[in-house]
Order: sequence, then C-alpha cells, then structure tokens
Amino acid sequence: MAIIIDETTPVIVQGMSGRIGRFHAQEMIEYGTRVVGGVTPGKGGTEVLGRPVFDTVRQAVGETGAEASLLFVPPPFAADAMMEAADAGIRTAVCVTDGIPAQDMMRVKRFLRRYPRERKMRLIGPNCAGVISPGRGFMGIMPPHIYKEGRVGIVGRSGTLGYEAASQMQALGLGVSTSVGIGGDPINGSSFRDILELFEADPETDAVFMIGEIGGPQEAVAAAYVKEHMTKPVVAFVAGLSAPKGRQMGHAGAIVSAFGESAQEKVVILEDAGITVAPNPSVMGETMARVLGHRAAA
Repeated sequence: MAIIIDETTPVIVQGMSGRIGRFHAQEMIEYGTRVVGGVTPGKGGTEVLGRPVFDTVRQAVGETGAEASLLFVPPPFAADAMMEAADAGIRTAVCVTDGIPAQDMMRVKRFLRRYPRERKMRLIGPNCAGVISPGRGFMGIMPPHIYKEGRVGIVGRSGTLGYEAASQMQALGLGVSTSVGIGGDPINGSSFRDILELFEADPETDAVFMIGEIGGPQEAVAAAYVKEHMTKPVVAFVAGLSAPKGRQMGHAGAIVSAFGESAQEKVVILEDAGITVAPNPSVMGETMARVLGHRAAA
C-alpha cells in the first residue's frame, strides 16, 4: 500500500499548460502516474499531452474524478490555487512552488482547518520536490530512475539530499517504499511528524530516513514522536553543521533563531530519542544499511 500515491490515483496538474508543468507532467505519464488532466485558467477546452485542460479544479474533479493535484503555480497565485484544490475535494496536493510569502501560507493553513478530518486535504510542500512511490507513481520534480523499489521510507526538507539518500541506498541494494519532500519553507503543509505517522502505519515500510536541517522546531517534534510512538528504526541526517547563527542558509526556513534550532542541537535531540544520526551526507546510505543490518542480526 503506497501511503500517498500509487498507479491508480487520478492526478491533475495545476499549471500543466506552462512549460515547466508540461515537462514534469510528461515525465509522470511516462513513469506510469495516472495523470488525467490539467488546470489552467483561460485554457479550458484545450488539451496538453493528450489530457484535457480545465479552467477550474472543481471542473477537473467533476469530469475526471481526480483525487490528487500537483501545483506548478507562480508564487502570487499559489495560495489561492491550494485553497481552490481543497475546496474542490482534492484529497492530496503537492505544491512545488518556491517563494510563496509566509503570510499566504498562514492563510492556507487557516483555510484547511475549516474542514473536518475526513474531508481535509493533505498538503505536501510548498517548495518541495514532491512524492514518489517507486514503481507505482510520483508527483513532483525528482528524477525517478534513482529510486529503487524497497522498504525504506524517506522524508526530508531538502529535495536534493533526498535524491542523494535514495541514490546511495540504491547503490547498496536498498530500496524505497515512498519518499516525501515536505519542503524547506518556515510554514509547510505537512510536518515530519505527519509523515512519520504514515510510515509507522504503513506495512510496506520497515525503516525511515529523515533529512532535517537548521531552523525551526520540526525535528525536535519529530524526535518526541519517534521516542514515544515509533516501532520502526529511524535514521537521520541534519544539514547545516557549519551554518552561523542568524544567517539564512539555502531554504527560507533554514535560519537559526532560537535554542534547539542549530544542527548541533538537533543532532543531540535526535540521538536522545534513539535515532541514529549520519555524521555527514556521504554516509547516509551506509548508516541506514548498518542500522538495518543490526536490526536483522538482533
């Protein structure tokens, strides 16, 4: 059971008529993802890649039965696009867009809270690489060929480090059940804890690799959840060991402003929760292999 998307999930692409949306929609279709249409205001009635394009998400859902949406919508309009997807009945949305103002994301989060749990849309991102369940389907911008089918879940704020972890594990014969990029912005739709809960409940995931970075409390919250609730081994890497305090490094959310937000402090918090932390990015795969080997031996 893929935890977010599989080959049967009907997916629409918001912004599919644009160059970037078309390019990644083509890759998704070639991989086997069930892309059933696109949404671009003013382009309704046209086709892209042999799929119908609609003016609104509600029209797309009504005509295609779409359950998930991938958003390639420019930052000024991305918040409205996410809320439109939720209002139309989309169950899972992945927003790749970078540069969305924090105030806009606060508005999106408040909007999503109005729905009861059974109707609430799961939002992944923004500023993320997306989601892939190898051999089944993906929604995002990741290179799918580096993901080997397997039983290790990956969740991370950094898309490129997620690629690196998957590539290293592939070289060691370890595969991935699902990889989720939650995004590097200060305010995002799904947290580490949200995705760890899914992996804990997923019978096709045996272990989880978590990729954190400086800034924000998400890793500490995740550590508390792992300590209290996870039965599966969790391995982690925290980017930014040499980052100076008070300076943004890479992602909008990667800035140390309080105690517990530096990489060194996060490493201590994670290790105290029983999580094995890879000392540098070149040994992420080796660290997971070692942990799985120890678990098998036990």
